[in-house]
Amino acid sequence: MQRAEEILSSVFGFEGFRPGQAEIVAAVAEGRNTLAIMPTGGGKSLCYQLPALLGDGVTVVISPLIALMRDQVRALRETGVAAGALTSGNTEEETEEVFAALDEGRLKLLYMAPERLASGATLSLLRRIGTARIAVDEAHCVSQWGHDFRPDYLRIGDLRRALDVPLAAFTATADEETRAEIVTRLFDGETPATFLRGFDRPNIHLAFSVKDQPRRQILSFAAARKGQSGIVYCGTRAKTETLAQALREAGHPACHYHGGMEADDRREVEARFQREDGLIVVATVAFGMGIDKPDIRWVAHADLPKSIEAYYQEIGRAGRDGAPAETLTLYGPDDIRLRRAQIDEGIAPADRKAADHARLNALLGLAEATCCRRRRLLSYFGEETEPCGACDLCDAPPELFDGTEAVRKALSAVLRTGESFGTMHLIDVLTGQMTPKVRERGHDALPTFGVGRDRPKAEWQAIFRQMLGHDLLRPDPERQGALRMTEAARPILRAEASITLRRDTIRVPSGPVVRALVSDEDAPLLSALKAKRRALAEAARVPAYVIFPDRTLIEMAERRPATLDDMARVGGVGAKKLESFGLTFLEVITGASDPAPHPARMRLAGRAEGTVLDRLLAIQRDLARGADGTGKFLSCTHNTLARIAEQRPRTRAEMERIGGMGTQKADRFAEAFLAVLQED
Repeated sequence: MQRAEEILSSVFGFEGFRPGQAEIVAAVAEGRNTLAIMPTGGGKSLCYQLPALLGDGVTVVISPLIALMRDQVRALRETGVAAGALTSGNTEEETEEVFAALDEGRLKLLYMAPERLASGATLSLLRRIGTARIAVDEAHCVSQWGHDFRPDYLRIGDLRRALDVPLAAFTATADEETRAEIVTRLFDGETPATFLRGFDRPNIHLAFSVKDQPRRQILSFAAARKGQSGIVYCGTRAKTETLAQALREAGHPACHYHGGMEADDRREVEARFQREDGLIVVATVAFGMGIDKPDIRWVAHADLPKSIEAYYQEIGRAGRDGAPAETLTLYGPDDIRLRRAQIDEGIAPADRKAADHARLNALLGLAEATCCRRRRLLSYFGEETEPCGACDLCDAPPELFDGTEAVRKALSAVLRTGESFGTMHLIDVLTGQMTPKVRERGHDALPTFGVGRDRPKAEWQAIFRQMLGHDLLRPDPERQGALRMTEAARPILRAEASITLRRDTIRVPSGPVVRALVSDEDAPLLSALKAKRRALAEAARVPAYVIFPDRTLIEMAERRPATLDDMARVGGVGAKKLESFGLTFLEVITGASDPAPHPARMRLAGRAEGTVLDRLLAIQRDLARGADGTGKFLSCTHNTLARIAEQRPRTRAEMERIGGMGTQKADRFAEAFLAVLQED
């Protein structure tokens, strides 16, 4: 792994692997079939990009979104890695350039959309270019019942067999059932080397809130984070448009995105979001998969997501740079009824519907949790953790009460009215309201009529909402959404079990105090660095993070590097980016414009050999005309001194064999140079 660590540092600019990365890189580099389930933002891309640089041949990356592939290719090229993409979004010139690079053997990574696998010419191409391995991003798209199913992903298994090369599959959202489907369809049922890394994203703050004027709630949340990039997910196309308009009227840069838009309009929104700092996109779930923008600072759901996996994936688009990020999910009884009805009215078989209800139940359990949400979320994925201190329930624990008696009264009302009515009528019965509907059906004569007068309507609404969330009641699609009791409710009705509920938590959720990315002292410098990055990105017509992600700029602002050596030690500053942007950002930090160093010195920036080279140069200046200053002027080139610093010869004879040295120069400098090398 020594070579891998050298590339990690010199090319990608990282001092070490993130937890779990090294083992996956080793497995992929060794040519083993691999399945890696890693959290969004956990460094999945590096796990196939780095092995591609370790050996011969081309790594073919199958990815679901053109925008994602183009952005990753740009970012790789900025680090000096030869990468290209063949997509329908290419210009003719771009496609010809990729084919030329493949023919000349220059390309190490080839990105390709799954739809291209339907072409017979693709297999011939991949055989001809010497494909060494296949990497599959968003591998859960192979699951036919998953929320991101892509039919062309089903061709990947055939491609692996035809090329007879190892395959590495990556995803952030795969429960046990989905993992089994991936193994079946991509690996013919033969278990690959499997890595299940932690699902925790501790930098993301979790929060849920009951809907109460949801537009106002979203506007309040966005106002507290003005100037930060964010995504608002909505359940309908119409809502994306009206909410985006409301955000613009409130002074935010915002646009909408949904599947009903023209393709050019969608691409423009994607490009703006990648390019602009502080833009808010209000979207359906059509927006997001494959979004590689690392500095999304918040994600809000104006409507309840479809499942806990969808929720996890969607909030995972925030804070991919590791800096603080926040989330807010709004939900209400109408959301719960809608999601239940979508499952019941779908075309899936009964066992699939049961599994989908279970996934929704897990999300509703998270929404109605009474203690640490992160603990509840991670337990779904099989992880145990202590209370996180970074969710709304840890910030302000809810007020709880024994809801057993109230739930039994509600269940009794449901049964005694024939499981034929919705929440509002049932609350009228419980609170003793003599409405025309109650009178017409004779429900005022029921034993349950008025037994809940001790609680106001709003409290009963909260109780029914939590009963839906705990899957004690479900809307019956065959009775226009009338509530019916589930088997889970029977033990409570029979007094064999109890239940704890929360007092209703309707409030205006501004969320936690927005966590600053840096201290007040470093904030002005971070703003200046972002401004410089934005100017460079606009000039190059690339997303800002392709120059440097927020996380790298934050480290610059905090560490304030004063030299190129210091800059080279900042995370995310590899050799190519140091050469391209190091002096530019140093000038922002120090306020001084330094001359560019010799390329040989630039190559050693941040390494111990660079300091040795500096000392050799100083000695050479002192001895250029000999110890007494009267001799013939002699000097070695920067490249020769760099080779001495790197090879560290131990004797004069070894030093003379280094190109550009020779006997005459050795007479002048060898003794002094060896003394420096022996000190280090």
